[in-house]
Amino acid sequence: MLIEILLISGLAFGIKKSQRQPKTGSNKSQPLKPKSSDLYQKSKTSLQAFKKVIMISLSGGEVRHQQLKQMVTVEGDNQANAFHKKLDKNIKLSIGLMGFSLIGAWFYSPLQLIAGAGALYLFYPLCQKFSQELKKGRITTELIEIISIISFLMMGYIFLATFITFVGLLNLKLLARTEEHSHGELIKVFGLQPQSVWVIREGMEVEIPLEAVQKEDIVVVNAGEIIPVDGIITDGFASIDQHSLTGESQPVETEVGSKVFAATLVLAGRILIQVENTGTHTNAAKIGHILQQTQEFKESLRLRGKQISDRFVAPTLLASGLTLPLLGSNPAMAILWSGFGYNMRLLGPISVLNFLHIMAKNGLLIKDGRSLEMLQQIDTVVFDKTGTLTMEQPQLSHLYPLQPFNEKTLLTYAAAAEYRQTHPIAKAILTAAEQRGLDLPVIEEAAYQVGYGIEVKIKTTVVQVGSARFMHQKGIRLPEEIQDLKTQCDANGHSLVYVALNENLAGVLELQPCIRPEAKEIINYLKAQGISLYIISGDHEQPTRQLAQELGIEHYFAETLPDKKAELIAGLRASGKFVGFIGDGINDAIALKQANVSISLRGASTAATDTAQIILMDGDLKKLKSLFEIANAFEANMRTNYLTSMVPGVICLGGVFLFHMGVVGGLVVFYTAKMVGLTNTMLPLVKHENCDKNLTCIDAATATNEDDNKSC
Repeated sequence: MLIEILLISGLAFGIKKSQRQPKTGSNKSQPLKPKSSDLYQKSKTSLQAFKKVIMISLSGGEVRHQQLKQMVTVEGDNQANAFHKKLDKNIKLSIGLMGFSLIGAWFYSPLQLIAGAGALYLFYPLCQKFSQELKKGRITTELIEIISIISFLMMGYIFLATFITFVGLLNLKLLARTEEHSHGELIKVFGLQPQSVWVIREGMEVEIPLEAVQKEDIVVVNAGEIIPVDGIITDGFASIDQHSLTGESQPVETEVGSKVFAATLVLAGRILIQVENTGTHTNAAKIGHILQQTQEFKESLRLRGKQISDRFVAPTLLASGLTLPLLGSNPAMAILWSGFGYNMRLLGPISVLNFLHIMAKNGLLIKDGRSLEMLQQIDTVVFDKTGTLTMEQPQLSHLYPLQPFNEKTLLTYAAAAEYRQTHPIAKAILTAAEQRGLDLPVIEEAAYQVGYGIEVKIKTTVVQVGSARFMHQKGIRLPEEIQDLKTQCDANGHSLVYVALNENLAGVLELQPCIRPEAKEIINYLKAQGISLYIISGDHEQPTRQLAQELGIEHYFAETLPDKKAELIAGLRASGKFVGFIGDGINDAIALKQANVSISLRGASTAATDTAQIILMDGDLKKLKSLFEIANAFEANMRTNYLTSMVPGVICLGGVFLFHMGVVGGLVVFYTAKMVGLTNTMLPLVKHENCDKNLTCIDAATATNEDDNKSC
């Protein structure tokens, strides 16, 4: 009991501490009180069913009060508050009843009658629930609890009856607090939302509540402010941090016509946004729907735990009934409280919620809670090649200048022409020029050929950069050695960019896919776990084979169309393999659906529509290691939960028949196992919090050292 009280107190303190957030700019945010979902009934009105209110936007650690009103009904809000108030009131009442029973036992016996009546009052809703289950033809653990309370009262164990009532309410409180904490941390993964916004009305800036913003309104956002809506920029430009929503590590430069999303931060600049979506319709708010599936999984897990304990009801009642004439009422009550599997109803959901919290802290978004259980069953991992094992941006591998030009001249003109472009090939060329420290000339005029190439004029030189088709279109002859080079590069999966100066080919740039820097590390980790690895690619056979050899992956499929990817995944499953597929979440949608467990690297911007069950929020393959390690820890935690739910029953049976253990001994065993189980569910969370603190200290020390070095 003491451990349960300490756990609840510590968890409540942690929630209170985590809700303290700094102010952002001039906007204030009001602390969100996370809503509990429908828990199970155990007291008269505190356990009445109320509507699920956990549809909360993952738009910030402190979701503003006004937006929250749009996401949950006032009725649901009132019911949730009433639930907590009634639960707290009943806990206080149960403590008073325990005091009455003790005083009555020592000084004034009528107080025991009051304590017994109070215990029956608090257990009356349980009788109602059992009556409903009985009408459906089901015998559940509620029957054991009812028999136990009545038997304790008849045998004069008034204090035990009130104590059991008190602990039951504490369990309910612990589950509610854990659920609130878990969902609160999921919400904190994504930035802050303002309470009010500035909009243009009749040519003037007017501050209004966010819930008053309508579609087509023009919202004004300045540097340091959170974007409150989804929309299109109509004026201005800004540097925007979208990491919390898309996983992009670098700020995004936006201008007129760019699309922006709610819950992202304007780092610099000032923009006017034409509103497309507000409130629950924003991209950030849609992510909140993911919580429903997690909630459903928690409920299904609790239901499975209850089903386990319900299966032991009849054998327990039979064993207790046979013990009664043989050993007496006291041992019979001990058998009744053996509690086979009973604690799984509480321990299972708490473990799930805590591990979902840990996943969120590690940038892992679990869209389907069932994948937590399935991850540790994976024996085969299939990677998509492009965008998963390789970067979207290629790298410049070779320069082939033609006389009289050299590599420096070739790259300088190519980079100057691509300077204002943002596509991956342009970025690769510009990166290579930056690495070589090239000074780029100023462009006087430009004419763009979308899809084929770009033509610019630098002083008196006309520069044309593009594909072979672009060169043919401009009438530029390609030497035979360049055509042979193209054939070779095509076979290797490399691409060529042609550069012409004044209508003559000056040379070509060879670009090759860039393997993710973390790919080899994660491949070695998965192989060490005994997992078979495959690559599926739509690319040619030669580059796919080279990539597989470089990474040490034995199996690969090349020149595979998207629909064929799904067939290959289905074939692996048909052969008895438990398959996890890792793709980009968009082009691989069909294959993702075919896998046992699907993982996407696309980030949270597609979370509402992505078919993947798990999303790596920052798009880093290193997160796979954390994913599998946390999943294995979850499985180990659940096994311990099961043991702490079953072993007490065995001990009780052995204790009664071998050592004549009574009801007090049975209760000690039962509640000791429950405290061990609760400690087991909380240990991963405590360990994770300690790791976070250690990392924070290391980061602070590193920053201090860097500052010292700069000062020197």
